[in-house]
Amino acid sequence: MAGLFIAVMVVWPLVAVLVRSLAGVGPADVVRVLTRSSVRSVVGFTLLQAALSAAVTVVLGLPVAHLLARFRFRGKAVLRAAVVVPFVLPTVVVAAAIDAVFDRFGLRPATSTGSGVSLLAILYAHSFFNLAVVARLVGGYWAGLDHRQVEAARVLGAGRLEAWRSITLRQLRPAILGAALVVFLFSFTSFGVIRILGGLRTATIETEIYRYAIARAEFDTAAVLAGLQIVVVVLLSVLTSRFQRRFGVTSNRVPTTTVVRGPLRWYLASVVALVAAVQGFPVGLLVAGSLSADGRFSLIHYRALAERVDLLPTSALAALGNSLLFALGAAVVALVVGVSASIAVTSGGRIGRVLEAMTFVPLGVSAVTLGFGYLVGFAAFDLRQSIWLVPLAHAVVGLPFVVAAMVPTIRAIGPRVREAAGVLGASPTVVWRTIDWPIARRAAFTGAGFAAAVSLGEFGATSFLARGEASFTAPLAIFRLLSTPGAALRGQALALSVVVGLLVALLAAVLERRRSPGVTLL
Repeated sequence: MAGLFIAVMVVWPLVAVLVRSLAGVGPADVVRVLTRSSVRSVVGFTLLQAALSAAVTVVLGLPVAHLLARFRFRGKAVLRAAVVVPFVLPTVVVAAAIDAVFDRFGLRPATSTGSGVSLLAILYAHSFFNLAVVARLVGGYWAGLDHRQVEAARVLGAGRLEAWRSITLRQLRPAILGAALVVFLFSFTSFGVIRILGGLRTATIETEIYRYAIARAEFDTAAVLAGLQIVVVVLLSVLTSRFQRRFGVTSNRVPTTTVVRGPLRWYLASVVALVAAVQGFPVGLLVAGSLSADGRFSLIHYRALAERVDLLPTSALAALGNSLLFALGAAVVALVVGVSASIAVTSGGRIGRVLEAMTFVPLGVSAVTLGFGYLVGFAAFDLRQSIWLVPLAHAVVGLPFVVAAMVPTIRAIGPRVREAAGVLGASPTVVWRTIDWPIARRAAFTGAGFAAAVSLGEFGATSFLARGEASFTAPLAIFRLLSTPGAALRGQALALSVVVGLLVALLAAVLERRRSPGVTLL
């Protein structure tokens, strides 16, 4: 079942895009599209903003990673959660928060006609998202380093900065480069942030795929751009995997941490202030904007969510109801398929390894490319008008979370337990039902919960698949409201962003608290 689902919902759409971009268009047309000055400009800006986003996020994230890895202090768990939770917030919610920051200073990036302010807003949003990537990946590696070499260098007369640069930084280099590649990959495939904050003249490969496919109905050009993106993403994924293998195994020594006291409290305060400025300030302004009307405190924007406006096919509250329904459906599908895939993966063999690799493809390939693949791949079938395609697409994006949670848990079960059950006459089905599932159940539901959280904020694939009010979701409503001039519409966008962001943050916080030990989804 898992293999059939992945073949239909992952492999077939991507193959359809590649066939359309190569065989369906022709080599000459591919060259013609890629040599356009407008396309070269789009590709250049996509690479530029991704590279700058990675560099800025690494610079901002290293102090956070250092603090969480090397020090003990009161409130450490709260700070870690505050850094991680923004990573799972919907892109449109984050874009609305960053938009609120620039609006506060009279620099609305969404109405900017140039790329200067837009690029700054994009970098801010990507740093907001990916600070957790650097903190988790680099911080986790940093905590496991053997610091006896640094101590020996200090005894021999090396200064603190010299010892850090010559020893610690060299040890951290694979982790830093690996984290930078992950951030680059996420920024390269960013869609919602670019569409809202990019301004009128700012475009990336992601947004151009959407524009050519939906706004201009030039499927051939969109297919060429999607094929180019798939090639780049595959190369980035291979590089990322190589770096992750290099820093995946660290020292087995128990991490040594220092209690924060004395002058170190200033360091703690400065890092907390950094996190507050990058992640807390935009959220605060988002909430404040949703509760303000004509300069006074008001709940009018929240009450307006139940009202229908001509801009939307349904009310914002009804769109939120659709998102919740789709999230439930996506979680159920991801759970069922994820359990089946995890059984196949942990059974061993070449098929299991291939299936495991295919389940994680949606994490690397953008939802926009998948959404376009559904349009191209299912063109001969009457599926593109079905609202069921939306939760199925959301389940594809959420499936890796279920597999990532279940597979390590199942593999950690001692083989002697299963062997003992087999000796006593239990069939493989009985062994799974009485041993594996009770142990892996908690991890499975945790992964399904994260799949629901991802579904609530999914924007890329839904932009291609939504048809009418029955499939219109909250992220689509936020985008339309925020992209249309008017204080009342903007207030509704901020209010709906707060509601969606709060639901996702609460769900992620509960799941993070209840997840099984050893299960890491980020």
